[in-house]
Amino acid sequence: MTRNRTVVVATTIAALALPAAAQAHVTLQPSTAPAGAFMKLDVRVPTERDDAATSKVDVRFPAGFASARYQAVPGWKVRVVMKKLATPIQTDDGPITEGVDRMTFTRTSKSGGIEPGQFQDFPISVQIPGKAGDKLTFKALQTYSNGDIVRWIGAPDADSPAPQVTVTAAAAQGAAASAGTHAGMGAGASSAGHDDGANGLSIAALAVGVLGFLFGGGALLASRRRDDRGRRSAPATA
Repeated sequence: MTRNRTVVVATTIAALALPAAAQAHVTLQPSTAPAGAFMKLDVRVPTERDDAATSKVDVRFPAGFASARYQAVPGWKVRVVMKKLATPIQTDDGPITEGVDRMTFTRTSKSGGIEPGQFQDFPISVQIPGKAGDKLTFKALQTYSNGDIVRWIGAPDADSPAPQVTVTAAAAQGAAASAGTHAGMGAGASSAGHDDGANGLSIAALAVGVLGFLFGGGALLASRRRDDRGRRSAPATA
Protein backbone atom coordinates (compact mmCIF):
# COMPACT_ATOMS: atom_id res chain seq x y z
CA MET A 1 0.00 0.00 0.00
CA THR A 2 2.83 2.34 0.96
CA ARG A 3 4.70 1.58 -2.27
CA ASN A 4 1.61 2.29 -4.37
CA ARG A 5 1.15 5.63 -2.66
CA THR A 6 4.80 6.49 -3.33
CA VAL A 7 4.41 5.71 -7.02
CA VAL A 8 1.24 7.80 -7.25
CA VAL A 9 2.89 10.77 -5.53
CA ALA A 10 5.97 10.55 -7.76
CA THR A 11 3.83 10.36 -10.90
CA THR A 12 1.76 13.35 -9.80
CA ILE A 13 4.86 15.44 -9.11
CA ALA A 14 6.29 14.56 -12.52
CA ALA A 15 3.02 15.47 -14.25
CA LEU A 16 2.89 18.82 -12.45
CA ALA A 17 6.49 19.53 -13.43
CA LEU A 18 5.84 19.01 -17.16
CA PRO A 19 3.99 22.30 -17.81
CA ALA A 20 6.71 24.26 -16.00
CA ALA A 21 9.39 22.61 -18.14
CA ALA A 22 7.42 23.19 -21.31
CA GLN A 23 7.04 26.86 -20.48
CA ALA A 24 10.78 27.29 -19.84
CA HIS A 25 11.66 27.27 -23.55
CA VAL A 26 12.76 30.32 -25.49
CA THR A 27 9.58 31.53 -27.25
CA LEU A 28 8.09 34.42 -29.16
CA GLN A 29 5.03 36.09 -27.67
CA PRO A 30 2.38 36.13 -28.96
CA SER A 31 2.71 32.84 -30.81
CA THR A 32 0.15 33.88 -33.48
CA ALA A 33 0.08 36.99 -35.66
CA PRO A 34 -2.06 38.23 -38.60
CA ALA A 35 -0.47 38.23 -42.05
CA GLY A 36 0.86 41.64 -43.04
CA ALA A 37 0.34 43.14 -39.58
CA PHE A 38 2.83 45.58 -38.06
CA MET A 39 3.21 44.44 -34.48
CA LYS A 40 5.45 43.90 -31.48
CA LEU A 41 6.80 40.46 -30.71
CA ASP A 42 8.62 39.61 -27.48
CA VAL A 43 11.57 37.22 -27.55
CA ARG A 44 10.99 35.61 -24.14
CA VAL A 45 14.10 34.05 -22.63
CA PRO A 46 13.91 32.14 -19.33
CA THR A 47 16.98 30.84 -17.49
CA GLU A 48 16.65 27.12 -16.79
CA ARG A 49 19.99 26.57 -15.08
CA ASP A 50 20.41 26.82 -11.32
CA ASP A 51 24.13 27.63 -11.42
CA ALA A 52 24.48 30.07 -14.33
CA ALA A 53 22.86 33.14 -15.85
CA THR A 54 21.89 33.74 -19.48
CA SER A 55 24.46 36.07 -21.01
CA LYS A 56 23.58 36.01 -24.73
CA VAL A 57 20.69 35.12 -27.05
CA ASP A 58 21.19 34.80 -30.80
CA VAL A 59 17.92 34.70 -32.77
CA ARG A 60 17.91 33.76 -36.46
CA PHE A 61 14.97 35.13 -38.45
CA PRO A 62 13.07 33.16 -41.10
CA ALA A 63 12.87 34.56 -44.65
CA GLY A 64 10.54 37.44 -45.39
CA PHE A 65 11.46 40.06 -42.78
CA ALA A 66 12.59 43.14 -44.69
CA SER A 67 13.29 45.09 -41.50
CA ALA A 68 13.05 44.86 -37.73
CA ARG A 69 13.40 47.31 -34.89
CA TYR A 70 14.16 46.57 -31.27
CA GLN A 71 13.38 48.19 -27.96
CA ALA A 72 16.36 48.94 -25.77
CA VAL A 73 16.59 46.79 -22.63
CA PRO A 74 18.79 48.10 -19.79
CA GLY A 75 21.95 46.03 -19.38
CA TRP A 76 21.79 44.56 -22.90
CA LYS A 77 23.14 45.56 -26.30
CA VAL A 78 21.60 44.47 -29.58
CA ARG A 79 23.20 43.72 -32.93
CA VAL A 80 21.12 43.36 -36.11
CA VAL A 81 22.64 41.42 -39.01
CA MET A 82 21.20 41.80 -42.52
CA LYS A 83 21.51 39.47 -45.50
CA LYS A 84 20.97 39.70 -49.26
CA LEU A 85 17.58 38.47 -50.39
CA ALA A 86 17.48 35.79 -53.05
CA THR A 87 14.42 37.53 -54.52
CA PRO A 88 14.08 41.29 -53.94
CA ILE A 89 10.81 42.48 -52.43
CA GLN A 90 9.02 44.96 -54.70
CA THR A 91 7.48 47.98 -52.96
CA ASP A 92 6.07 51.36 -53.99
CA ASP A 93 9.36 52.93 -52.92
CA GLY A 94 11.45 50.53 -54.98
CA PRO A 95 12.91 47.04 -54.49
CA ILE A 96 14.21 45.86 -51.10
CA THR A 97 17.34 43.79 -51.59
CA GLU A 98 18.21 43.00 -47.95
CA GLY A 99 16.35 41.31 -45.12
CA VAL A 100 16.91 40.61 -41.43
CA ASP A 101 19.13 37.58 -40.85
CA ARG A 102 19.56 37.61 -37.09
CA MET A 103 19.39 39.62 -33.91
CA THR A 104 21.87 39.10 -31.09
CA PHE A 105 21.13 40.24 -27.53
CA THR A 106 24.27 40.35 -25.34
CA ARG A 107 24.57 41.44 -21.74
CA THR A 108 26.83 44.40 -21.02
CA SER A 109 29.69 44.29 -18.54
CA LYS A 110 27.45 45.98 -15.96
CA SER A 111 24.70 43.42 -16.28
CA GLY A 112 24.55 40.08 -14.53
CA GLY A 113 22.39 38.65 -17.30
CA ILE A 114 19.19 36.70 -16.73
CA GLU A 115 19.65 35.06 -13.34
CA PRO A 116 18.33 31.59 -12.36
CA GLY A 117 14.56 31.64 -11.87
CA GLN A 118 14.18 34.79 -14.00
CA PHE A 119 13.15 35.55 -17.57
CA GLN A 120 13.58 38.54 -19.86
CA ASP A 121 11.50 39.86 -22.75
CA PHE A 122 13.30 41.46 -25.71
CA PRO A 123 10.67 43.45 -27.68
CA ILE A 124 11.02 43.69 -31.46
CA SER A 125 8.81 45.48 -34.00
CA VAL A 126 8.21 43.75 -37.35
CA GLN A 127 5.76 43.28 -40.19
CA ILE A 128 4.49 39.70 -40.35
CA PRO A 129 5.27 38.05 -43.71
CA GLY A 130 3.58 35.09 -45.37
CA LYS A 131 -0.02 33.93 -45.45
CA ALA A 132 -2.47 32.31 -43.06
CA GLY A 133 -1.27 28.88 -41.96
CA ASP A 134 2.46 29.57 -42.39
CA LYS A 135 4.82 28.70 -39.54
CA LEU A 136 7.56 31.26 -38.95
CA THR A 137 10.47 29.49 -37.24
CA PHE A 138 13.02 31.54 -35.30
CA LYS A 139 16.00 29.36 -34.37
CA ALA A 140 17.76 30.58 -31.23
CA LEU A 141 21.02 29.93 -29.41
CA GLN A 142 21.05 30.63 -25.65
CA THR A 143 24.48 31.12 -24.09
CA TYR A 144 25.05 30.81 -20.33
CA SER A 145 27.65 32.55 -18.19
CA ASN A 146 29.49 29.23 -17.68
CA GLY A 147 29.92 28.80 -21.46
CA ASP A 148 27.11 26.29 -22.01
CA ILE A 149 24.98 26.79 -25.14
CA VAL A 150 21.42 25.54 -25.57
CA ARG A 151 20.32 25.28 -29.21
CA TRP A 152 16.63 25.97 -29.60
CA ILE A 153 16.47 24.71 -33.18
CA GLY A 154 14.37 21.52 -33.03
CA ALA A 155 10.89 20.58 -34.17
CA PRO A 156 7.88 21.57 -32.01
CA ASP A 157 7.91 18.16 -30.25
CA ALA A 158 11.69 18.13 -29.66
CA ASP A 159 13.38 18.64 -26.29
CA SER A 160 14.72 21.99 -27.53
CA PRO A 161 12.08 23.29 -29.97
CA ALA A 162 12.69 26.39 -32.05
CA PRO A 163 10.41 29.35 -31.30
CA GLN A 164 7.54 29.60 -33.78
CA VAL A 165 4.87 32.10 -34.76
CA THR A 166 1.79 30.88 -36.63
CA VAL A 167 0.48 33.28 -39.26
CA THR A 168 -3.28 33.86 -39.14
CA ALA A 169 -5.66 35.54 -41.59
CA ALA A 170 -5.07 39.21 -42.25
CA ALA A 171 -6.87 41.39 -39.71
CA ALA A 172 -9.84 42.75 -41.66
CA GLN A 173 -12.14 43.04 -38.66
CA GLY A 174 -10.67 46.37 -37.61
CA ALA A 175 -11.32 47.87 -41.04
CA ALA A 176 -14.81 46.38 -41.15
CA ALA A 177 -15.55 47.68 -37.68
CA SER A 178 -14.23 51.09 -38.65
CA ALA A 179 -16.33 51.09 -41.82
CA GLY A 180 -19.34 49.98 -39.80
CA THR A 181 -18.72 52.75 -37.31
CA HIS A 182 -18.51 55.36 -40.05
CA ALA A 183 -21.60 53.92 -41.73
CA GLY A 184 -23.42 54.01 -38.42
CA MET A 185 -22.35 57.59 -37.86
CA GLY A 186 -23.55 58.51 -41.36
CA ALA A 187 -26.86 56.79 -40.80
CA GLY A 188 -27.17 58.51 -37.46
CA ALA A 189 -26.52 61.91 -39.04
CA SER A 190 -29.06 61.21 -41.77
CA SER A 191 -31.63 60.07 -39.24
CA ALA A 192 -30.97 63.12 -37.11
CA GLY A 193 -31.49 65.38 -40.14
CA HIS A 194 -34.75 63.62 -40.94
CA ASP A 195 -35.94 63.98 -37.37
CA ASP A 196 -35.04 67.67 -37.36
CA GLY A 197 -37.09 68.20 -40.54
CA ALA A 198 -40.04 66.30 -39.12
CA ASN A 199 -39.83 68.25 -35.88
CA GLY A 200 -39.75 71.53 -37.85
CA LEU A 201 -42.89 70.55 -39.77
CA SER A 202 -44.64 69.55 -36.58
CA ILE A 203 -43.80 72.86 -34.92
CA ALA A 204 -44.98 74.79 -37.99
CA ALA A 205 -48.25 72.85 -38.07
CA LEU A 206 -48.76 73.49 -34.36
CA ALA A 207 -48.14 77.21 -34.85
CA VAL A 208 -50.66 77.34 -37.70
CA GLY A 209 -53.17 75.51 -35.53
CA VAL A 210 -52.69 77.92 -32.65
CA LEU A 211 -53.08 80.93 -34.94
CA GLY A 212 -56.23 79.41 -36.45
CA PHE A 213 -57.65 78.83 -32.99
CA LEU A 214 -56.91 82.41 -31.96
CA PHE A 215 -58.46 83.87 -35.14
CA GLY A 216 -61.47 81.58 -34.81
CA GLY A 217 -61.95 82.51 -31.17
CA GLY A 218 -61.73 86.22 -31.99
CA ALA A 219 -64.31 85.96 -34.77
CA LEU A 220 -66.70 84.04 -32.47
CA LEU A 221 -66.31 86.63 -29.74
CA ALA A 222 -66.97 89.52 -32.17
CA SER A 223 -70.09 87.76 -33.48
CA ARG A 224 -71.49 87.31 -29.97
CA ARG A 225 -70.89 90.97 -29.19
CA ARG A 226 -72.80 92.05 -32.34
CA ASP A 227 -75.69 89.79 -31.37
CA ASP A 228 -75.79 91.28 -27.86
CA ARG A 229 -75.82 94.82 -29.19
CA GLY A 230 -78.60 93.88 -31.64
CA ARG A 231 -80.80 92.47 -28.89
CA ARG A 232 -80.33 95.53 -26.70
CA SER A 233 -81.21 97.98 -29.51
CA ALA A 234 -84.28 96.08 -30.77
CA PRO A 235 -87.76 97.67 -29.69
CA ALA A 236 -89.78 95.85 -27.12
CA THR A 237 -92.94 94.07 -28.35
CA ALA A 238 -96.32 93.92 -26.59
